[in-house]
Amino acid sequence: MLLGSASGVRTNKAAPRSGRVFSALALFGMIALGACNQDGRLPSNSRHYVPISPQMEALMSEKGMNARSPILLRAYKAESELEVWKQDSSGEYKLLKTFPMCRWSGQLGPKKTEGDRQVPEGFYAITPSQLNPNSAFYLSFNIGYPNAFDRQLGRSGSHIMVHGVCSSRGCFSMTDEQIAEIYALTREAFGGGQKAVQMQSLPFRMTPQNLAKYRSDENMPFWKNLKEGTDQFDVSKREPVVQACNGRYRFGVSSCTPTAEETSSSVIVAASEKQRHDEQQVAQLIQSGVKPVKRIYQDGDQHPSFKSTIYASNTSADPARQATAVPQGVSRVAEVSQPDALAVGAVEVPHEQTKGLSRQQLLAKAAQAKMQEHATPAPVAPAAAPVVATAAPAVKATTPAPVAGKASPTTAGKATPAGPVPAATALVAPEPVAKKEEPAFYRRWVGTLGGLTASSEEATEVAAPQAVAAPTPPKAPKR
Repeated sequence: MLLGSASGVRTNKAAPRSGRVFSALALFGMIALGACNQDGRLPSNSRHYVPISPQMEALMSEKGMNARSPILLRAYKAESELEVWKQDSSGEYKLLKTFPMCRWSGQLGPKKTEGDRQVPEGFYAITPSQLNPNSAFYLSFNIGYPNAFDRQLGRSGSHIMVHGVCSSRGCFSMTDEQIAEIYALTREAFGGGQKAVQMQSLPFRMTPQNLAKYRSDENMPFWKNLKEGTDQFDVSKREPVVQACNGRYRFGVSSCTPTAEETSSSVIVAASEKQRHDEQQVAQLIQSGVKPVKRIYQDGDQHPSFKSTIYASNTSADPARQATAVPQGVSRVAEVSQPDALAVGAVEVPHEQTKGLSRQQLLAKAAQAKMQEHATPAPVAPAAAPVVATAAPAVKATTPAPVAGKASPTTAGKATPAGPVPAATALVAPEPVAKKEEPAFYRRWVGTLGGLTASSEEATEVAAPQAVAAPTPPKAPKR
């Protein structure tokens, strides 16, 4: 079954009627800019008319691109990035802009069932009917999950969107400003005659380094299948034709029984050569000592550029922060994304330590690995003598008396423990105590510190997100 095909480009001279309609809508959007809400934001019935920003127009002009030429999207979960590619005058796609992803949920790997919080992985097609201008999450468009490939494998789920508000339970979530720009680019491409926008949703950038690190992951055969399509795009810079054939993707062919001419095309040959070269690099990396790891999240991640911003916080639990200039929608739906899951971020555990563990046990294993990372001594600069002197009473209370023939312990050469440290002992490493309270992030990850056996799964179950009054992405796009 055909999942996607190369998009044709129409010239302005032969612009279709749909293009003129989109132009009229964009003009109306500029007029609508004067009808903002009291907080300066456009009402929901005007957001989808907003034209492409002058900054984006300048960027397209600099790269020789037309606002109405086709686009292609690529999303990377591990890197938390969404790329917008656009055709130039030669017909090849070039990278227009990389948007840092504000939030995604779940783990690396495909979506399989409704409610698993997984962001899908695969090749998807976005059509004009999948745009949702009245989204409760500012603006959105449906990526088309499940596609024919997913259905062949019996995967379930629906309404997987790229949307705003920076909150995800299975979607690609951007900020409102980002989705407004991406939505406008998509709308204009449709106005120029593009029938469907291909979206390549990937676990990570398909580099030899990543393939070597995650080589033992149970999803690696599927990921290598996806790489066949990304390799074709990388070598040709043209949208690969996609087929679903008996639970596998086939790329660059018109059917599941391709002709000899198709299988020997220059693009397929070049992609195969790239694959062989990458596999040689993977083998060299393994030989050099790269160990297989399992990358574990509590519930997805976000781009590092958001880590110290309001988008990384649960503002609904902090009235003081609600009083600040919080972007609309962040506080009311933050818990959908389980904001506490961002406290630790991704943890990579040696793969041999994860065999046979359940999801809850994997989370507990990741929390333990993070605890060990926090406890690992790191060299610090010696404390200045005057500062140590002022803290003498506190140091004396926690530092053993000098022993004859041995140097007295100081802060030099000792690690400063990660996390908050009582002020009285901030200049020295704390002595071990009989009973030590685990770090807050550990308690959040595993709830209680039971053993990692099957009988302790309930104790290590991750808390489900609390119910909130926030709307969820719409059940079906409004035409």
